[in-house]
Amino acid sequence: MTAMHDISYGIYVLTAKGEKYNGCIINTLMQVTSSPNQISITINKDNLTTQIIEQTKEFNVSILDTTTTFDLIKTFGFASGNDVDKFANFSDFQLAENGIPYITKHTNAYISAKVIQKVDLGTHITFFAEVTADKKLSNTPSATYAFYHSNIKPKSQPQTKGVFVCKICGYVYEGYPLPEDFVCPICKHGAQDFEWQPAKETATQTKQTYYCPTCGFEMQAEDKPDACPMCGMDMLEK
Repeated sequence: MTAMHDISYGIYVLTAKGEKYNGCIINTLMQVTSSPNQISITINKDNLTTQIIEQTKEFNVSILDTTTTFDLIKTFGFASGNDVDKFANFSDFQLAENGIPYITKHTNAYISAKVIQKVDLGTHITFFAEVTADKKLSNTPSATYAFYHSNIKPKSQPQTKGVFVCKICGYVYEGYPLPEDFVCPICKHGAQDFEWQPAKETATQTKQTYYCPTCGFEMQAEDKPDACPMCGMDMLEK
């Protein structure tokens, strides 16, 4: 699946209006024809947004730009609309002519569309839709999924549970980080002769790391997630 990581993706907030406003993060938007102007999106069947679009046949897509923050990604990508109201404490939106929200901050454009066809893909549905309106909001470049991983997604924090052990005499230094000028009090060797030994996991640590082979998103959970919160694809245990 390594070649899949080289496919270029954008990153978007897909919004719909049912009994309440809802939205989710997708990376599957593409233009399929220019005349007539038609687009497609593919999303997981279990998403509340999917269910709303099936009922209303309408949606908006906000194109996120390179100023996008991780907080915005978390708001729409790390929780289910079945459990929370994503717009309850979110104010950076306006309503398009179709009455559906579009995101006004960290967004360079939005597209409104009306579904004309759908294809059932088993776990996912592809909606083909005709563009009914679009608006340019800024000239800030669009964020790609590669940009998200390099500049928006928080970097992994170093493992700080463990000790530094002197390779010469076995002296143990507890603390993080090891000072660059540290000298072993036993054998007088410097920091370059110490190696980091992370703490061993205990039986109570039951969380596993799962990754999405499609977009590369990783998360820890006790049970396998139903789908990737970023792109809706199946996740695998790492």
